[in-house]
Amino acid sequence: MKTKFLILAAMTFSIVGFSQKAEIKTAEKALKAGDAAAAKTALDGAAGLIDGADDKLKAQYHFVRGNTYSTLAKAGDTSAFDEAIASFKKVVSIEEATGKVKYKAEAEQKLAIMVADLVNGAVEDNNQKKFKEAAEKLYLGYSLSPKDTLYLYYAASSAVNGHHYEEALAYYEELKNLGYNGSEVTYTAVNSATGEVETMEKVQRDLMVKSGTYTDPKDETSPSKSSEIVKNMALIYTQLGQDDKALKAYADARADDPSDINLILSEANLHFKLGDKEKFKSLMAEATEMAPDNPDLHYNIGVVSMEQGNIEEARASYMKALEINPGYINAQLNLSTTYVNEGNGLIDEMNSLGNSRADIARYDELKKQKDDLFLQGANILEESLKTNPDNQGILSQLKNIYGAMGDNENFMRVKKLLGE
Repeated sequence: MKTKFLILAAMTFSIVGFSQKAEIKTAEKALKAGDAAAAKTALDGAAGLIDGADDKLKAQYHFVRGNTYSTLAKAGDTSAFDEAIASFKKVVSIEEATGKVKYKAEAEQKLAIMVADLVNGAVEDNNQKKFKEAAEKLYLGYSLSPKDTLYLYYAASSAVNGHHYEEALAYYEELKNLGYNGSEVTYTAVNSATGEVETMEKVQRDLMVKSGTYTDPKDETSPSKSSEIVKNMALIYTQLGQDDKALKAYADARADDPSDINLILSEANLHFKLGDKEKFKSLMAEATEMAPDNPDLHYNIGVVSMEQGNIEEARASYMKALEINPGYINAQLNLSTTYVNEGNGLIDEMNSLGNSRADIARYDELKKQKDDLFLQGANILEESLKTNPDNQGILSQLKNIYGAMGDNENFMRVKKLLGE
């Protein structure tokens, strides 16, 4: 009885193996005929028992399965990429473990082709603004080829473009943990015949220079992307409302690259958002020391100084911005406003005065000061109007100033310029 049982078991195993081979062969035929869906159906029929098969049959099964799903992926089924990758990797691991190599080299080649397919698909997705799909494909490409960390960097960029901030943050974290630098060396030389600078591989460039057909070889290193990554992480933390983490990220980024003015400005903006105007001004002042000829930096310091009621500081900053860029309209408008605001600050005292001779004298003194301040504000805008005659912001502010001064002639002139 025991012998009969063993024979029966052997027969059962043989039938199972035969069935799996038949399903795999059916799948191969379907693939050759261009019917990947039929191949998938055939493989699904063998899937339940494949774990009990021998290693040779397992490797064959996963190789055919990898081909099937890679075909489905190329046809537009993006979810098939994962399945294809898993099967090709299974082929490699089985044959490396057994030492019986039949499909390994081709499976590795297929994986390399899939990396190219994923990257090309991601480029197309980005062009169609399908940023989430692009990011996922690029990350898969990086997973298949970890040496190509640039794919991970672009996965993060695609996720940011699609406002998928949590996914982008995960990619950036991985880049940071890898110590990703992202700088690249470009090898150039001047073509002696055309005089044009050309880029090529280093070995080729060096040979061309030695041959005398090219001159002036240069190795140009692109800037590191480390600070950009940490800055983007900080911006994402800010977007997600995680301001403490954002401030920590800025501190890390600035420690890595203290001369990056964009990091200073981004951190300054975060402090402004958090209501820390003094820290904002301090950072902006630091930025102006690094870039003293940037009118926007002086203008922004002026804005915050004006908000804090520091009129003289604001005025100095706006004047510095205009010294650098005389046509800076917003600086002109705000500089004019500092004089109007200072004049308006006298009105409360004027209204509080009585009818005594001293009060009347004080009132007249304050009114003259107010009108003089308003006139200074108007003169700034009149000067600006010479080069910007149709600017609605300038004209509207001028109209309001002349109206407050009771200067009807100029008030009507500006109203006409406004088309009112």
